[in-house]
Amino acid sequence: MAKTDIARRVYNHTWKLDPIVRSLLDTDFYKLLMLQMIWGMYPKVETTFSLINRTTSVRLADEIDEQELRDQLDHARTLRFSKKEMIWLGGNTFYGRKQIFEPEFLAWLEDFQLPEYELSKRDGQYELSFSGPWMYTTLWEIPALAIINELRSRAAMRAFGPFALDVLYARAKAKMWAKTERLKALPGIRISDFGTRRRHSFLWQRWCVEALKEGIGGAFTGTSNVLLAMDNDLEALGTNAHELPMVFAALANSEEELKQSPYKVLQDWQRYYGGNLLIVLPDAFGTASFLRDAPDWVADWTGFRPDSAPPIEGGEKIIDWWRERGKDPRQKLLIFSDGLEVETIEETYRHFRGKVRMSFGWGTNLTNDFEGCAPTETNSLDAISLVCKVTEANGRPAVKLSDNPAKATGDQKEIKRYLRIFGEKDRVRQLVKV
Repeated sequence: MAKTDIARRVYNHTWKLDPIVRSLLDTDFYKLLMLQMIWGMYPKVETTFSLINRTTSVRLADEIDEQELRDQLDHARTLRFSKKEMIWLGGNTFYGRKQIFEPEFLAWLEDFQLPEYELSKRDGQYELSFSGPWMYTTLWEIPALAIINELRSRAAMRAFGPFALDVLYARAKAKMWAKTERLKALPGIRISDFGTRRRHSFLWQRWCVEALKEGIGGAFTGTSNVLLAMDNDLEALGTNAHELPMVFAALANSEEELKQSPYKVLQDWQRYYGGNLLIVLPDAFGTASFLRDAPDWVADWTGFRPDSAPPIEGGEKIIDWWRERGKDPRQKLLIFSDGLEVETIEETYRHFRGKVRMSFGWGTNLTNDFEGCAPTETNSLDAISLVCKVTEANGRPAVKLSDNPAKATGDQKEIKRYLRIFGEKDRVRQLVKV
């Protein structure tokens, strides 16, 4: 396959609109898995998703042109799943299972269109939200984040000539390849690409995926990006996300229902999926409270994804919990995915090797690490912590507590109520860089 000259393509922007998102498959696989469950069980739930910039020092509305943003969002709303994409979704094997998507769901998906959005500016930030039926709004999360991150990258690179862009990408490629060589030295390591939402650009993510495929061979297990998985004959990877327990909790009609909501999510998930898709995401309202109240059957699931606790500390607590329930951690799986640097991957790998099966979902620091690569000094190419979270469900506020208080989202009054119910044990504030 001929490689795209990314620097030349960035420089030659002579067309009116260069779409950032060109396919509805340019999303994370877990969004489609969750969507099928939402479509099948919760078609009448209404939600609102909202953009949240946790890097408040970066004034997005000053860096990104509003009309350019509207043009990209409007273009994404024109997209439909193509016939080729529908055939691939319906006929491919995912996680060792054929026809993971029901024919009725795929028939509905053929006509899917992203719903309308609301966009305004306030204090140098964009207020971007998506309201409507959950089974429509949920698919806005990933393209919205990808669009804003790439528009920010494009704005930062407008001042660069073709040679400066050549230098930029040469340095970024060398930096990424050096990481690849370090990972290759770890026997039995399992690495996947989780970098869609905060990528520098689609073309750069594609380059990183292809480089990993060549650079570490079989240690590269696949990508969460469904389009890149299809185009590169890779496994599409991903299970579920925080939005499920956040919505279930918002819909709870009592404190007891609220406490049980994380486990109701798992029960509903198991109706659709099994095997290696039975991965627990325990930290929406704090891992300590999740493990404290979890029914014994949760220990039968394949593994956990400790997402916001320090990886070694969080992983050890889950291993202890498995052992207390008579489970052999060596038969279980831990998936680490929170803001991973190569150093963190190396340290975590060495700590847990032989204790538990593990894999690493490498995100922002794979697909958007341009720090120190620009030929002139700038921080406009540095990745920021940008998220698009569900903020309301059926008119009720949605909350995420996280193991890291700096990642909490939601109405402050509701956050206090959730903390009273779930507790604050083991929640440790850490700097959120990405």
